[in-house]
Amino acid sequence: MALKAKVLYDFHAENPGEISIAENELVTLFSEEELEGWLEGENSRGEVGLFPASYIDIIRDQITFSTSNNGVSSPKTITQSPSHRSYASPDSQSQRKFKVGSGGGSSFNTSQGSDDDWDDDWDDSSPAQYEPQGLGTTPPLYPVTTSLPGRASGQQQQQQQQQAKSSATVGRNLNRFSTFVKSGGEAFLLGEASAFVKDGDRICVVMGKYGPEWQEDPYPFTCTIDDPTKQTKFKGMKSYMSYGLTPTHTNVQVNRRYKHFDWLYARLVERFPVISVPHLPEKQATGRFEEDFISKRRKGLIWWMNHMTSHPVLAHCDVFQHFLTCGADEKAWKMGKRKAERDDLVGANFFLTISTPVVPLDLQEVESKIEGFKSFTKKMDENIVVVNTSINEFARKQITGFKKEYQKVGQSFKHLAQAFELDQQVYSVGLNKAISYTGEAYEVIGEYFAEQPRQDLEPISDLLDLYRGHLSNFPDIIHVQKGALTKVKDCPKQEGELHDRCNIISCATLAEIQQFHRTRVRDFRLQMQHHLRQQISFFQKITAKLEDALQKYDNDQ
Repeated sequence: MALKAKVLYDFHAENPGEISIAENELVTLFSEEELEGWLEGENSRGEVGLFPASYIDIIRDQITFSTSNNGVSSPKTITQSPSHRSYASPDSQSQRKFKVGSGGGSSFNTSQGSDDDWDDDWDDSSPAQYEPQGLGTTPPLYPVTTSLPGRASGQQQQQQQQQAKSSATVGRNLNRFSTFVKSGGEAFLLGEASAFVKDGDRICVVMGKYGPEWQEDPYPFTCTIDDPTKQTKFKGMKSYMSYGLTPTHTNVQVNRRYKHFDWLYARLVERFPVISVPHLPEKQATGRFEEDFISKRRKGLIWWMNHMTSHPVLAHCDVFQHFLTCGADEKAWKMGKRKAERDDLVGANFFLTISTPVVPLDLQEVESKIEGFKSFTKKMDENIVVVNTSINEFARKQITGFKKEYQKVGQSFKHLAQAFELDQQVYSVGLNKAISYTGEAYEVIGEYFAEQPRQDLEPISDLLDLYRGHLSNFPDIIHVQKGALTKVKDCPKQEGELHDRCNIISCATLAEIQQFHRTRVRDFRLQMQHHLRQQISFFQKITAKLEDALQKYDNDQ
C-alpha cells in the first residue's frame, strides 16, 4: 500500500524528473527506498517525480483489531502522527555525489561539484585521505549506513517520550537522522561536546539594537576576482580556468580554480552548522570554456566572495584566510588543507566557540522570532520565483520581441525614404535623408533593447539566485534551534544547564538571521539603485538617438 507523507518545507523543482511540493501538502510515496537522498512519489496535483527525502515526514497507519458483539474481529485503522523520519538533506541543486570510501563504507560527498577531481595540482594524494565526520547544514556531511535502525511502534515511542519528560535525565531523539542530531546540536545540548578552544577561534555574539548579532568585524576587507585565464597542464592534454583573487588586506594575488572554491565550500558547511554559507554558482559538465558561461560563473563567484568577506565570522575563519592568502607554495597549501580537514571545532564542538551576552534570552521570545522569520523566508522565496519569472520573460521580450519590432519599424521608414527618392525633387532630398536616418535610429534602438538586459535585469536575477541558496539553508539552521528548544521544554528538571546551552544555540541562530537581514537590505538597495541608474541611462541613450534623428529634419538638403 502506498505511503502518505506530510511536506515540511517548500521545494521548487528545478531539473527534469523533479516535482514541486509545498509545506503541509500531503504526498504519496511509491517507495521508502531513497536514491541518494531523494524519494519518488506523487504530489496533490497528480504530478509524479522526485523530491528531497528530508523535506517530508511519513505518516504511518497502524492496523489494530476490535472485537464486535458477535465475537468477530474486524480491522480498525488508527492514523498516527508523522513518523518524523528524516533523511540526509540534499542540496537544492541536486549536485551530490555518492562515493565509496577506502574503508569499504559509503559516504556522501558534500561538494557542490567541481570541474575536476582532486587528483592533481595542490591535492594531497596520501592514501590516508581524511573523510569528514562532522555535520553541517545543507548539504550534509556524515557516514551513511546501508540500513536504517529498527523503529519502535507508536505506543513504544510515546512511552519513551513520556519517560524522558518525567525523568531527571535528558532523553535522546528517537530519530537519529534529524538535522538537530547530525549537526551536533543534540550532543552539545547534552554536554557531550569537548574540545580545546583557542582565543583566536572564539566567536562573539553581542546584543545589538535589534537583538543578538555577530560582533562587528574590526578589520573588514574585500576581495576582487579578475577575468579567468585558460591554463593547461600535462603538455596541453588538460585545460582549466584559473581565477585571480586579490584580497585588500594583503594586496597579493593568488590563483584559484573552481574546484578550490568547491573544496572551501564543503569545509565551511561542515564547520558552521548555524551559519548560512552562500551557495557557489552551478557547475557545468560541458561548455565550461564558452565565453557566456565563464562570464556568468565569474559574476556568481564575485557575489559569493562579497557575501563571504562581509560576514564577520566567515571572513576571518582560518580555512577561508588560508584560501585567500596561500600562494603558489604547494606544501603550504597541503598543510593548510589537512589542518582544515582535521578541524576539531566542527559539529557539537562548534558551539563551544560561541560567547554570548551576559543576559540570557527569553526563549519564548526567541521562538516567536524564529516563527516570524520562517514565515518571512517562505514569503520571500515565493516572491523571488515570481520576480525571477517576470524579469526573465521581460528580458526575453527585449532580446527578441522588442529588437525585432523596432527593426521592423526602422525598415519600414527606410523603405518609405527609398520610395520618396523616386520623386527626384531637389527640395525633397533633405526629407528623404531624415526619414532614412530615422529608420536607422530605430534599428539601433532595437539593438539597445537586446543588449540592455545584461546591464539591469541579469544582475537582479543573479542576486535572486544567490538568495534562493541562502533561503534553502535556513530550514536546517532553524531545525537545530527548534530541536534545542524542544529539549528544554521536555526536560524542566534539567532546565538550568540545558537553558544555558540552548541560549548559545539561540543567540547564534538569531545573530545569523540578523546578518542575513542586514546583508539583504544592503544587497537589494544597491542592486535596485544600479537597476534604476541603468534604466535611466538606457532611456537617455534612446532619447539622445531620437533627438539626433529629429535634428535631421531641420536641414533642407
